[in-house]
Parts: sequence; structure tokens; C-alpha cells
Amino acid sequence: MQGLYLVTPNWDDTDRLLVITEQALQAGSDNIALVQYRHKDAGPAQRLEQATALLALCRRYGVPFIVNDFVDLCQQIDADGVHVGGTDAGVAAVRSQLGPDKIVGASCYGDLALAVAAQDDGASYVAFGGFYPSLVKQYDFVTAPALLDQARAVIRVPTVVIGGMTPENAAPLAARGADMVAAITSVYQAESVAQAVHAFAALFFERTAQ
Repeated sequence: MQGLYLVTPNWDDTDRLLVITEQALQAGSDNIALVQYRHKDAGPAQRLEQATALLALCRRYGVPFIVNDFVDLCQQIDADGVHVGGTDAGVAAVRSQLGPDKIVGASCYGDLALAVAAQDDGASYVAFGGFYPSLVKQYDFVTAPALLDQARAVIRVPTVVIGGMTPENAAPLAARGADMVAAITSVYQAESVAQAVHAFAALFFERTAQ
């Protein structure tokens, strides 16, 4: 898994959500590692509607689709996996529930020990952040880029960086070895969705070419 990790915004407008997501997929499905459905304020019916529609869209473009938090929703629609945070079910429990073939991602904030534990419990990837101020999620801490240097020595699964990501400020994190950059606002509110996707993808093209 490498490239842009696209995370959806808290949009109630399903049509708009699908239009922008498809623009991103059209611009670079080969460079989008994952799409995560994340809507913290949606009710069960809306979550099911939006997640089902997004899953069908991602299937058309061959991009893995996962849901944030809701393991039961993942199973209900047969999504490719789930992402869990620090207050959600533990990685080991989720892995046991979903089996060996689903993607299980884990938020590890700025805690390397938490990432190692998640890896040992069966996480498919670990996510670190926030690195920068975010318009979506307020962090009460700042993750230091040097954490990625430490992670390279002990983390075998892909690493994700999150928190206020733009192509410009994600560049030094990709250079330090981050496998994926998670972005919401920088894509969904971009003047040109295609240009934003291409700019994120270029971070990994450049690294591969070196």
C-alpha cells in the first residue's frame, strides 16, 4: 500500500460526496492506495447508504474501500476493511471478527509503542498523526516527523501520516518513509481535485525514482 489515502469528509450530501470521490478516482486510481469512509455525525441509515454507494464506486475503479470505526457496517456491506481509533475496538478483537483477509488499520497518534502493539495484534497498517493543524480533527498534541525515522526500525507494515496534510507539507514525511498520506480537505475542497491527487501521487513517484 503506497500513495494517497483518501478520507471522506462529513458531508450529508451523498451526490456531492460521490461526484468528488469519483473525480479523485478518475484522476489517479492507480495512485490512491485506499478510500476510507468517515462520517462521524451520520446516523445508521445514512452511513449504510453512503458507504454502499462509495463501495460500488471504488469497486469500479479497483481501489480498496474501508470504513472508519464501524466493524458491523464493514461486514454488512462486505467492505475491504475497517480503520479503528484509540477509543474503538482493539485491533486484535477486530482482526478476530473480520478474519485474516480484511484490511485493519489503526490510529497510533504519536505513540510508537502503540504502533508496535497494533502491528503485533494484526494491523494491516498503522497511522501516525497529527503532524500539522487540521481543519477536520483537533489534536491536543503534535507528532514529530522524527517518529517516522524510529518507526522504520521496528514497523514492518505500511505507515500512514495524517493531520493537515497538503502535498507540500507531506513531502518531508514521504521522504522519511511514510507509505501513505491521508487527506480530506486538501482533496475534497481543492479547486482542482485532479491536480491535488496528482500532487500527492508525485510524492511517491519521486521517491520510487530515486
